[in-house]
Amino acid sequence: MANIKSAKKRIKVIDKKTAANRRIKDRLKLVLKDYEKAMAAEDYDTAAEKLALAEKKLKQAAAKNTITKNAASRKVSRLTRRLNAAKAAK
Repeated sequence: MANIKSAKKRIKVIDKKTAANRRIKDRLKLVLKDYEKAMAAEDYDTAAEKLALAEKKLKQAAAKNTITKNAASRKVSRLTRRLNAAKAAK
């Protein structure tokens, strides 16, 4: 356990940030799971709506530095590519 006052404060701040990041990531996983369910059911209209929500949440997570900007862009790109390929194959 830290003895110095500033170190104790840093521990508290880190705990708050960790909790916030966990909430953001949990919500992100939930949204991505909904997208996956829609894709598995081949419901492309719903999947397109879920993709828009997923893109929004990914960009928000990147803005808060929970995930990197490049990771968010990469995930959006892959999700979009999957949806477009599925629609084209239909």
